[in-house]
Amino acid sequence: MANITGRLVKGSMWLSLSRTIVNGLATLSTFVLARYLAPSDFGVVALGMTILLIVTTVTELSLSEALIRHAAPEESHFSAAWTLNAARGLAICILFAIFAYPTAVLFDEPRLTGVMLALGVSMLMGGLTNPRRIMLQRDLIFWQEFVLAVSQKFAGFVASVAIAVIYQSYWALVVGTLISQATNVIVSYLVLPFRPRITFQHMREFFSFSAWLTAGQIVSTLNWRFDYLLVGKMLGGVQLGFYSVGSNLAMMPTREATAPLTQTIYPAFAGIHNDPARLAAAYQRVQALVAAIALPAGIGVAVTAEPLVRLALGDKWTPVIFIIQSLASVFALQTLGSLVQPLGMAKGETRVLFVRDTQMFCLRVPIMIAGLMLYGLPGVILGRVFTGLFSTVVNMMLVRRFTGITVLKQLSVNLRALASVAVMAAGVSLASSHLAPTDDKVVLVTHLAILILLGGLLYCGSTLLLWTLMKRPAGPETEVQTILGKVLPKLRLA
Repeated sequence: MANITGRLVKGSMWLSLSRTIVNGLATLSTFVLARYLAPSDFGVVALGMTILLIVTTVTELSLSEALIRHAAPEESHFSAAWTLNAARGLAICILFAIFAYPTAVLFDEPRLTGVMLALGVSMLMGGLTNPRRIMLQRDLIFWQEFVLAVSQKFAGFVASVAIAVIYQSYWALVVGTLISQATNVIVSYLVLPFRPRITFQHMREFFSFSAWLTAGQIVSTLNWRFDYLLVGKMLGGVQLGFYSVGSNLAMMPTREATAPLTQTIYPAFAGIHNDPARLAAAYQRVQALVAAIALPAGIGVAVTAEPLVRLALGDKWTPVIFIIQSLASVFALQTLGSLVQPLGMAKGETRVLFVRDTQMFCLRVPIMIAGLMLYGLPGVILGRVFTGLFSTVVNMMLVRRFTGITVLKQLSVNLRALASVAVMAAGVSLASSHLAPTDDKVVLVTHLAILILLGGLLYCGSTLLLWTLMKRPAGPETEVQTILGKVLPKLRLA
């Protein structure tokens, strides 16, 4: 356990640095592009990206997960994975070329033709990525992942911002994606040299693992992207632009704050999946730490959404405030059970995950449609809040099935984080209500800084107080102590 924890901490340090840079660039990119582009520009690209995501998920082979779980993959396994990915990328590129114009007609959006053609080329490039890079995750080696992630994001950031500033066109988003993908392919071979050859060996071996996982991913993607198609078709590009940007900004704090840990979880779980007691203990430790980070990040953004949007995006984006307030909180709360995905994959329970995704799809789609028909875009948001909270309960019940940890015990390890974030949200909301409304940027920066500082003090102070009152039990606080104990000496030496 100690060895895995140490490697997870070291890997998380690399990924923390990576995600800090990537997150900063992503946030800055969104704010800059929102200044130069219209909501409809984000809408047309979001529509193309949604179609791409659905198609790529339908054709997903889950080769990376299969390689991670394989006991001893050989060169032929990597060549076979490369061959399958390249063939898949070519097929998607051709498919997008054929259906680009008909799809643009269907959604009454002429610009969608060019977007889909470009995204098809992006998938062709992505299919050529070095499959050996996944072994770095399996072995919990992450400095190469740092190089890949940062170089990819930086190249895309420079390209998209430059085009947005010069041309103020939606092509800034598309070209940024293309440049990012090309950089990813090139750097993947520089950090881990590999000469692939075309082979179709090991097909049955790959598909036996990935069949249920791929089926689950198809349903899951349709589940969580159906609403984008629905909003784009029924409400138009402007509303889809608000919805897309609001959803992305709401998801960003939770995703980026926890990514350094969550990226290391599946390979770590896969390495101990034959030891139930050890796996259950590892799950609780990691899940509690993820939630302790995600809850203040997500709910903190929710309670500061108004000054944040007015400062960073401008008044033309005020409709996204409600979206961020609603969804950021839900995304944070979902971390109470979201790690069931890597847990189930590590245990080989992909069929159970597929059944879960199918059931959630059957629940979510009618709720989304009903919400839109009754209340428009706010109805879709409320539908997502309800289904998001319900899925959290379902995931926690699956964790009980996989590990034997009761739902009550899962909640108990998160009790201090939940109580502290409630104190934080109440305090920040109260303080925000006493701040005078303003359009002055300097005053908005001051207000935002005050609210963030207050939120951090309330959360950390409440957590420390509760931990002390409960006689310092093992939990996220002790994990943070362990991490700081490993990091601080290295910083002093540096």
